[in-house]
Amino acid sequence: MFHTLLKASVCAVTLAVATGALVSPGLAEVVYNRGNDTDPTTLDHQKTSTVAEGNLMRDLYEGLVVQDAKAAVVPGVAESWTISDDGLTYTFKLRADAKWSNGDPVTADDFVFAYRRVQDAATAAPYANMLYPMVNAEAINKGEKKPEELGVKALDDHTLEITLGAPTPYFLELLTHQIAYPLHRASVEKFGEEFTKPGNMVTNGAYMLESFTPNDKIVMKKNPNFHDAANVKIDVVNFIPFEDRSNCLRRFEAGEVQSCSDLPYEQLAYMKEKLGDQVHVAPYLGTYYLPVKVKKEKLADPRVRQAISMAIDRDFIANEIWKGGMLPGYSIVPPGIGNYPDPVFLPYKDTDILDREDAAKKLLEEAGVKPGTLSVELRYNTSENHKNTMTAVADMLKNIGITATLFEMEGTGYFDYMKQDGDFDITRAGWIGDYSDPQNFLFLFESQNLGFNYPRWSNADYDAAMKKAGETADLKERAGYLRQAEEIFLKELPAIPIMYYGSGNLVSSKLKGFEDNIMNVHATRYLSLEN
Repeated sequence: MFHTLLKASVCAVTLAVATGALVSPGLAEVVYNRGNDTDPTTLDHQKTSTVAEGNLMRDLYEGLVVQDAKAAVVPGVAESWTISDDGLTYTFKLRADAKWSNGDPVTADDFVFAYRRVQDAATAAPYANMLYPMVNAEAINKGEKKPEELGVKALDDHTLEITLGAPTPYFLELLTHQIAYPLHRASVEKFGEEFTKPGNMVTNGAYMLESFTPNDKIVMKKNPNFHDAANVKIDVVNFIPFEDRSNCLRRFEAGEVQSCSDLPYEQLAYMKEKLGDQVHVAPYLGTYYLPVKVKKEKLADPRVRQAISMAIDRDFIANEIWKGGMLPGYSIVPPGIGNYPDPVFLPYKDTDILDREDAAKKLLEEAGVKPGTLSVELRYNTSENHKNTMTAVADMLKNIGITATLFEMEGTGYFDYMKQDGDFDITRAGWIGDYSDPQNFLFLFESQNLGFNYPRWSNADYDAAMKKAGETADLKERAGYLRQAEEIFLKELPAIPIMYYGSGNLVSSKLKGFEDNIMNVHATRYLSLEN
């Protein structure tokens, strides 16, 4: 998932306790003001693609399975499930007390309707490919088959059967993503594109949409029809957008918000001194990397790309620019990921930077690049940390005779520019894992993945290894194919990994139940607020 950036003018709302003649202290309304990265571009969960949007959808909807406070997969709408011996058929039994916010029962047909809509090309769901393991999903998305041919069926109101084309060991984790949430068919068909508006939107999660004021806040209220409502301790959650992380810090220190979803890392030392244990920095399943437009003649030789990578001092960037909020990265798949016992890294991971610079100069010479003749543009989306990162990279490239210029783009169109094969040399990107499996990072660079394969790199051996991995049920054998693919990637280096993400949150000492986890997911239903 990507962090998109939008300008946000924030009107903070203070922690409120409803008072009045008819409200007793025992019935006081608990309000949680929650900082979020940015406003959503949409509240249609099938069209969302950012971490900030995922935070919202996690409160509004519940899938067949969900991630608990520690990011473990636990029952959601489905109270139980069985998997066939060949790993191809999943049968889910839905809980009888699952209801929509308007009181309608949640049925298996709500999932059938949603999954068919995901694969309808007219929906233009950016994450449609996450559900490609379902039989015929990809063919439907490409207009080659009809939605009715999707491998999903309602056996009865409370039994859903999903059939896969090949064993997919991480399929249950896929179903925790918002792309796999159900839809209330009647409201979607009645309101069309306006089904996400307050008053129209019907959801099945712990919360329901009350109002949405862009650049101010999104207000959600507790859903009384949620099956676990008795254990939901917060009555109202106000999601407040903060592109300026320092602004969220100021509001947090003033007690006006109880959490911030990101940190101004340049102030990390100050925050740790002043706020202590309220500063949460934890490992996060994500990679910060630099896609390289490989079709450009000056960057087409892998030796040139390796030389650029060798010259980047990742320790300096992670520790000095990001103040320890990031970790130096030498692979596209971050460490600690599931189903990958034998990770692979760039061979110069532990080599001194001065020795790497010497090796980089030799590679450039072998590639026929004379000192001072290669110039590249480093493109990044608006952010002080991104700017400082690319400035540092430009300085480092000078050490091997490469001239670099910087080009900044506003966040609103930045990722669309890359998706549409924009004319860049080297650009900045980041990927946060949607599920803990190496496939979720390696699939980005498959030849057919034009949405996220920003370098437009194509390698038949890489694609073949990924295909074999997708057809292999044995986890150890599958991991071998995935490793083979990453080895090809790190040799060709169409994108240069430079850091692994750390998650950064400010969490009030009054906010209880917040568990650091590698997915950085924190559904409000698991939290509570003390006075």
